[in-house]
Amino acid sequence: MPDKKILVVEDHEDTRELLEYNLKASGFEVRAVADGHQGLEIVRSFQPDLVLLDLMLPGMDGLEICRKLKKNPDTSGLPVIMLTAKGEEVDRIVGLELGADDYVVKPFSPRELILRIKAVMRRTPADGEDKVKAWEREGLKVDFEAHSIEVDGENAQLTATEFKLLSELIMGKGKVQTRDHLLDTVWDTHFEGYSRTVDTHIRRLRQKLGPYADWIETIRGVGYRFRS
Repeated sequence: MPDKKILVVEDHEDTRELLEYNLKASGFEVRAVADGHQGLEIVRSFQPDLVLLDLMLPGMDGLEICRKLKKNPDTSGLPVIMLTAKGEEVDRIVGLELGADDYVVKPFSPRELILRIKAVMRRTPADGEDKVKAWEREGLKVDFEAHSIEVDGENAQLTATEFKLLSELIMGKGKVQTRDHLLDTVWDTHFEGYSRTVDTHIRRLRQKLGPYADWIETIRGVGYRFRS
């Protein structure tokens, strides 16, 4: 099996070299660039399996790059992990709303970063969903094997995390899924502040489900349930 490919877009030279060294040592094939415009160009030629994206970049910032990747059908499912500074909480939330799959706050532990990368990659594609191949109700169709969803006959572009989240809710068979449970099963992690991440992804998922948005019910103070 070929090495998974990671594109690093980070303008700080020391951080970029640290990332490149640790990712290669963990068995990834890596390309690292310092500029946002160059990063978008490399996506087309390198075809990475994941992008590590700094928020503050010259030329085009990380939020704009994330927006462009998620709007393009060819790259909308490409996992993105944002690299942010401690004081950039608002930008982190905006990044998640744009479709970023995770974020890592600087300074970070290389070991933690590798674990987070592997956790995100495990979501792409969905891993079997209890061996159920497809699910359908009214105008909503989910193909777990093809990692695709149709809303009234139209393809909905979900990120890897959104698809995993929807799958987990559907497979819950009408049971309430707490935020803690969703963090453990969808994100494979449990870090402070992540409950807001769950809420952000639920909001984006509802937008993409259109007329079926209310099938995801909020159970106040507990979590979420997919209406059976």
